[in-house]
Amino acid sequence: MKKPAAFGVIAFGLVVGALAFRLPGLPTRPMHVDEAVQAIKAGELLETNTYRYDPHEFHGPTLPYITQPFLWLTAGTDFAATSEFSFRLVPALFGVGLVLLTLLLADGLGRTATLYAGAFCAISPAMVFYSRYYIHETLLVFFIFGAICAGWRYTQSRNPRWALLAGAFLGLMHATKETCIIAYAAMLLALALTVAWRHRVDGERVELRPFLNPKVLGAGAAVGGVISFLLFTSFLTNLGGAVDSISTYFTWFKRGAGGSLHDHPWTYYLSLLTYTKYGPGPTWSEGFILALAAVGAAAGFTRWGIAEAHVSLVRFFTFYTVVMMIVFSAIPYKTPWNMLSFLHGAIVLAGVGAAAIVKSRPTIPAKACVAAVLLLGGLHLTWQAYQANFTYLRSHRRNPYVYAHTSPDALRLAERVEAIALLAPEGSDMLVRVITPDFWPLPWYLRRLHRVGYWETLPDKPAYLDAPVMITSPTLKPALDLRLRDSYQMSYFGLRPTVNLNLYIRRDLWDRFLRLREHNAGEHDG
Repeated sequence: MKKPAAFGVIAFGLVVGALAFRLPGLPTRPMHVDEAVQAIKAGELLETNTYRYDPHEFHGPTLPYITQPFLWLTAGTDFAATSEFSFRLVPALFGVGLVLLTLLLADGLGRTATLYAGAFCAISPAMVFYSRYYIHETLLVFFIFGAICAGWRYTQSRNPRWALLAGAFLGLMHATKETCIIAYAAMLLALALTVAWRHRVDGERVELRPFLNPKVLGAGAAVGGVISFLLFTSFLTNLGGAVDSISTYFTWFKRGAGGSLHDHPWTYYLSLLTYTKYGPGPTWSEGFILALAAVGAAAGFTRWGIAEAHVSLVRFFTFYTVVMMIVFSAIPYKTPWNMLSFLHGAIVLAGVGAAAIVKSRPTIPAKACVAAVLLLGGLHLTWQAYQANFTYLRSHRRNPYVYAHTSPDALRLAERVEAIALLAPEGSDMLVRVITPDFWPLPWYLRRLHRVGYWETLPDKPAYLDAPVMITSPTLKPALDLRLRDSYQMSYFGLRPTVNLNLYIRRDLWDRFLRLREHNAGEHDG
């Protein structure tokens, strides 16, 4: 088989592998709070055809807008008919898209390094886990990488179409998440450092004028600006959204400075990636990728074992990854999915490192030994990805990528409420009162019921406590016991770690539910 054909076959296999890790069992993990919030936002757009960007919460508009075609295909225009699969399919496919985008760098990284990088992207536990999460992060990483790949292709071909595509990706970054400005700064700084290194250290003349065509770059910037403007203004129906896309940084700068439950030490991300172990659970580490990334970065500066690679591209990824890692580690506000941007940069460098090590071995037996080590490291990553996504650990606190995740108990609570609604005369119009300041992701799980109201504190009017079903904070139990006495059956449910809820079901409905359950159990035994 010729080399180009072999490259294509292996690349196709990597895409299939990425799909195999990202598509099966998407609905099995409970919806995280952030996923539920984004699903509700996308559902509102689906049913009302309206969207307004909120500069204080929820991030940018690309996620809900890109989700719409997936919802049309899987559920039509009925939000109640959607499922976890309908939403999580979006980041899953973008996660696979990251593997495909890597192929655009084959002439810059080398074919072998490109395939290694694609393989690591396909099996990285963190990349797989958050590709199955309905949040903005995987889309943001895809658009960042897309901008870099398109920029690289422009420098190699000087084809203006690549500059326009790079501009489109930059605009999509802005319309996806506010942290895009960190990536903008990291890419600019990495580019400047790469040019400076080549000029100052290597002593090579760097001619930039052929790439700095004002018309081409201006057109690319215009494309990105138009895309961002259209999305933030909800396609010109909310012109204030363009202003909000700038004013939002006052909110996020303040939030990023610290003082919240999401504050973590500067070592947080490195600890997650290098070594994590909770009790009797498995040991987690993507240190294999980080070690290979360090080799790849060193190879880019020493030119060791990377004859097929363009050293400037490797150095760019090194500077970019290091800057992103430093900035995100320095910001007190941290959530684990924020590390994906620099983890993906490390994955690209790891591909370079793996290829360099193999190429530097002088004999076939030595190359075989290195290949065996790489295979074992890859199998360990694959095993971790499987454990994190397809076992009980997919929502367990022993999984380092699980972050304040919803308890499976919340699903049982929602199932119980829906079962009661089937027995109530009002059916799906049964009134449900949720009285607690902490109730997400219940709006997602109760989306099929039409009369669900939410209160943070106990209503003063006694009439507000006559609903057939109430879901409350446990702190309200003493007051509710006095008011409700024995007219309701109360059960306990967990929402997520340290957050519990009490479910009150009116006695007549509870008795009817018990009789039906006993009847069904009798039929089953018969």
